[in-house]
Amino acid sequence: MQNLAKEMMETLKSEKTPNATNDVSLISFLAEVPPSIKEAMETFIDDHPNWDQYRLIQAALSGFLIQNGVDSRPINRLYFQNMFSKKGFGKSL
Repeated sequence: MQNLAKEMMETLKSEKTPNATNDVSLISFLAEVPPSIKEAMETFIDDHPNWDQYRLIQAALSGFLIQNGVDSRPINRLYFQNMFSKKGFGKSL
């Protein structure tokens, strides 16, 4: 499994995608997710089509950091944008 992840990272590094930027604040990572979490994420995203995997991970990570004492205005802003944006409520607003 580690070899597969390593190969994928090398492929990602070598590919030039149209959306690729030189922004050092943007990171990509591969992580093994337990099947129960993956299934819960898929179910949540299926039930809430206005959410995607990127928004869900950003909200989860920023929420975790806030709950564990990170005092950062940009992280707070990111968390609240993901959790309480109009996009989060669909077309009902």
